[in-house]
Amino acid sequence: MPKLVRLYITQVAIGFGLAGVFVAMLLWFNIANLWHLVTHSDKGLLAVAILWFANGIVFAGVQFGIAVMRMKDDDDDEPRGGHRQHLMQREYAVIPIPVNQGRKNNAWRRR
Repeated sequence: MPKLVRLYITQVAIGFGLAGVFVAMLLWFNIANLWHLVTHSDKGLLAVAILWFANGIVFAGVQFGIAVMRMKDDDDDEPRGGHRQHLMQREYAVIPIPVNQGRKNNAWRRR
């Protein structure tokens, strides 16, 4: 199995485990009276499963993102300048605009 696939599977398992701990804490501390809603409903177990699955997707994605960002390459320690991109120099052109000299005084008056 490739290392990246193994890394992904382990990070997803850690994310779903953290989501299980999170949902358990939500139920244990009775946040928003969630324990009462789950235990007094016939669909309570389904609600807990969906809550765990939805949080598991989020936690797994965050966990994998953190793991990828923490991966370090040994070549990144030395400073490098890179290639600078040349800026485009703009050349402005003068465009003559003919002006009717007869309407000079009446330019702002309403018609």
